[in-house]
Amino acid sequence: MPKRTKNTEDPLKEAAGECLPRESNEENNAVAESMTESVVSAAAEENLEEEGDFELESESEDSDLESEDEESDSEPEPPARRPKRGTESKGIEETTTSSPVEAWNGTDEEDIAPEPPSFRPARTPGAQLLNGVSYTVLDLFQCFLSNSILQTIVINTNKYGQENHTKWKKITLKDLYSYLSMLIYSGFFKVTSMSDYWKMSELYTFSFPSTVMSCKKFSDIAGSIQLSDPKDDAANNKKKGTADYDRLCKIKPMYEEVRQSCKACYHPRQNIAVDERLVKSKARTGLKQYMKNKRRKWGFKFFVLADSSNGYTWDFTVFEGKNHHRTGKGLGYDTVMDLVTPKVLGTGYKLYVDNFYTSRTLFLDLLEKRIRACGTIRSNQLGPLRLKSGQLDKKSPRGCIRWIRDGPIVFVQWKDTRDVLMCSTIHKAHGEDTVQRNMKDVEGQWAMNSIAVPPAILDYNKNMGAVDHSDALISYYNVLHRTKRWYRSFFYHFVDIAVVNAFILHKELVSAKGERVMTQKKFRETLVLELRAAGTPNTAAQRAPLFHSDNYPNACNIRGVSHMPVYFTPDGTQGRRRCVLCHLKTPLGCSTCDKPLCFRHERQCFNLWHDQL
Repeated sequence: MPKRTKNTEDPLKEAAGECLPRESNEENNAVAESMTESVVSAAAEENLEEEGDFELESESEDSDLESEDEESDSEPEPPARRPKRGTESKGIEETTTSSPVEAWNGTDEEDIAPEPPSFRPARTPGAQLLNGVSYTVLDLFQCFLSNSILQTIVINTNKYGQENHTKWKKITLKDLYSYLSMLIYSGFFKVTSMSDYWKMSELYTFSFPSTVMSCKKFSDIAGSIQLSDPKDDAANNKKKGTADYDRLCKIKPMYEEVRQSCKACYHPRQNIAVDERLVKSKARTGLKQYMKNKRRKWGFKFFVLADSSNGYTWDFTVFEGKNHHRTGKGLGYDTVMDLVTPKVLGTGYKLYVDNFYTSRTLFLDLLEKRIRACGTIRSNQLGPLRLKSGQLDKKSPRGCIRWIRDGPIVFVQWKDTRDVLMCSTIHKAHGEDTVQRNMKDVEGQWAMNSIAVPPAILDYNKNMGAVDHSDALISYYNVLHRTKRWYRSFFYHFVDIAVVNAFILHKELVSAKGERVMTQKKFRETLVLELRAAGTPNTAAQRAPLFHSDNYPNACNIRGVSHMPVYFTPDGTQGRRRCVLCHLKTPLGCSTCDKPLCFRHERQCFNLWHDQL
């Protein structure tokens, strides 16, 4: 087989940085012909056997001598290199079956744009709610966490509490509403411990939590929240080590309910994206994953399908491990095929993925389902296309484009600060689009210049951030906090998904009416108040009022304002607090200053405090 010659170009053109297409020359044609001739047919093998050069089935001394003479005349071929561990040859084998392509093309070669897909969604895109009905914030939240799933959680929590706590007091659905109100409220103010919300110290002036529920009631529910039936968990634990063992048994009821609700309440628009999400956790479980490219490295991995127009989480799956639901075509392939279901979603959608999922096999199979796709792709997924001439090199100028079409798929190389490799069944290779980049001119001065950019990259940057947008909305006021039980981390995240999706539905409904949209903070504040109103009124052990309403004579008058010593409770022996001056316990305080102060003969803290005003 002849050696491959190096493609040389005019050094003046390389120095000038011109982006010129590299045409295939006679040497490349000779290489292609030699590769074709190197395939030995069955007839040629029979001729060689008759000539005595070598025998395929039996060996003789004559044939050995003749083969040694033959080897002395030509250079021996190097042994075939073993493939690296973990690599798959399926992509290369499948690519070779497509129509042959000569070389990578430049922008002077015109590409044929694929026909735009016929968009036929299964339902009308947008919110799938009743027309003419006014929905409150709580109504939108209950679209994702309905009374049925919350009642299931109440039943399972009571079962768990009775089995593990001797003095367990049963909770009700209204108690759970109060708990959710306090849980979402905790996203506004972060403290080191949840009990800090109920502290009496002047450093912690949180008056709202005590109007919702007591600290003990909140701690009891938080420490016993159970999503699945304890009996089902016990039966599932007996199956450990077998194929019937369900690793998600503890979250299954809520997990399936939230997934179905997300798909039922909304239908995505044409542009969608699939990406990963990491829910941080320090729990000790085999479900926890390590992701080096995330700010927080350890947690639970979700694969999420989101609407690119608003970040709505339409469907998601939990990564259980490498050995679950494998088809032999890769984890990325299986994930996309599980999430993108044309029967429920519809056809004509445009899917955007990153290089973890992109492969030629996936894009062709999606095309059979009438789903178009676009995404970045790793170079090892190109197969024989990596060996084609005309690719970008280090001397290629910024903005240079190389492309090659393989049937319905176009592969595009683009030179920016680094080489970007794209794969698409949606776009043509290049167009008239440009982007602004800060570059050095001939004199070494920095200036903004327009460079060509493939349309696939523009659409990818516009639509790929759907899951990141959803993650950002969750991160602003997330309810996640530390827990020793791994399944409770999932519970907190499911609440976050319900709140954010309800907020997106609110924007969709209000925008359609032309009304003013609430901010996410205002939306959450309204939800907290409505959940508290839906909760049990007497679940909260109300914080004792600082002062009793009995009338007392004026003790002093400062700047026209009356300051009176009053008791905290009718019984002076109960409800005593620490004096702000001497820090001893006192049953009295100032009604105007709202401070506990001693008012005794030996401790005149009340007068000393007001003398300083």
